[in-house]
Amino acid sequence: MIKSICSIGITLAICLLFSGISYAQSNDPTLAFHRKKIDSLDQKLIAVLAERERVVKEVGIYKMKNNIPALQKGRFKQILEKNIKMGAEGGLSAKLITKVMNAIHEESLRIERAVKKEETP
Repeated sequence: MIKSICSIGITLAICLLFSGISYAQSNDPTLAFHRKKIDSLDQKLIAVLAERERVVKEVGIYKMKNNIPALQKGRFKQILEKNIKMGAEGGLSAKLITKVMNAIHEESLRIERAVKKEETP
């Protein structure tokens, strides 16, 4: 019986310890401060991406009116190389920059193609 009580006591202590860690992490002021900064940066990042998308639509309209193809490999290569260099200066890996820029490029092409479809009579 004493072993059972000790076992229950240890189990309860472990549960309380882990629940305390979880509680402490969610109420940790340093962690909360950094999370708030990340949330703010995410908000800015989304705003910049939305502005970029608006410009891409304008470029798509221009390209359509001037019979310029949406995909220009040379231009994307220049953008990618420039951004990999800037990323490296900021401590970001070439792999991350390449993934992000490829995703942005794919979306830009999709937008330009959609603009072309909308404007074609």
